[in-house]
Amino acid sequence: MKYRMWLSIAVLAAGIAAFSLSAAGQTTKPATPTKPAPKAAPAARTWTAPKTPWGDPDLQGVWNDATSTPLQRPNGKDKDILSDDEAAEFAQQLEYQLSRDRRDGGPDVDVNRAYNEHWMDSRRLKITEDRRTSLIVDPPDGRIPPTVPLSPEREKARAARNGANARFNAGLPENYRDFSLPVRCIIRTDSPPYLPTIYNNDFQIFQSPGYVVIAPEMIHTARIIPLDRRPHLGKNLRQWLGDTRGYWEGNTLVIETTNFRTDDGVIFQNANPETYRIIERFTRVGPTSINYEFTVSDPTTWTKPWTARIPWNRIDPQEQMYEYGCHEDNYDEIHFLSGARSREKRGETK
Repeated sequence: MKYRMWLSIAVLAAGIAAFSLSAAGQTTKPATPTKPAPKAAPAARTWTAPKTPWGDPDLQGVWNDATSTPLQRPNGKDKDILSDDEAAEFAQQLEYQLSRDRRDGGPDVDVNRAYNEHWMDSRRLKITEDRRTSLIVDPPDGRIPPTVPLSPEREKARAARNGANARFNAGLPENYRDFSLPVRCIIRTDSPPYLPTIYNNDFQIFQSPGYVVIAPEMIHTARIIPLDRRPHLGKNLRQWLGDTRGYWEGNTLVIETTNFRTDDGVIFQNANPETYRIIERFTRVGPTSINYEFTVSDPTTWTKPWTARIPWNRIDPQEQMYEYGCHEDNYDEIHFLSGARSREKRGETK
């Protein structure tokens, strides 16, 4: 009997305790749950420039430098970098100006634009991704610096070139040297610096231990560049593409070119072959992009050196770079010259 009484009392006490705890739970504010610690953001992946098997930065591949962004900043543009809206308008204007499919402006447009857009590099109708208004990055105004007065000898040489060009354009060349170097298929856009043109804007880069080779698509030359810091050729040894020497600065290939030919040589921007110097820099900045930068200096042509930067974009590996067979005017020189002599016999002078 006593056992049953004590059991009943124990059950009653347990019930009272459970009720008290339940009531306390209804009047006491529950504890605020602890927020889980935020997950750390994944570290941004940094791109690492690839290396060749022998440890040099790898620039190999076929690259294209076409763009509609002009070398110099156009008149009326006072900004270096455009906003998105300004860039879209600028790109549209340049695309219209460069289009070979336009048929406005006069009856001779069809002749002047005989090569329509089918034959052109379509990549040349796009501005650079950084929305610059010029390829020139120094001076800051995006313009070629003023020139210095020419010496009497250079004035005479320029007048001679102008006379040769006038005779050729009139169909009355005196001899083969009245033909420009590009017409004679000697050099074209393969002479540094490399600038975008209407087509054939591809360049293939090869590398081997101690050498880099740059083969432009336009015409038939390749620059074989030693990287051992050997001295330049003697000043009396001059070449159409100049004498090039290269070396590495970190991941950047730096090449310096001097010793350009002076006979019949029309150097970039009519610089003086005796004092003209160009330094080019190639830096791989992404899996499909190279920054090509060049600085030209000639104290007898410009008041100070100037620099331009052009993006090179890797093309589809399936896209083949074809040989540029420049030869037709070599065969046609006899026709140009014999035709000029025939016109002279008939008394034609222009």
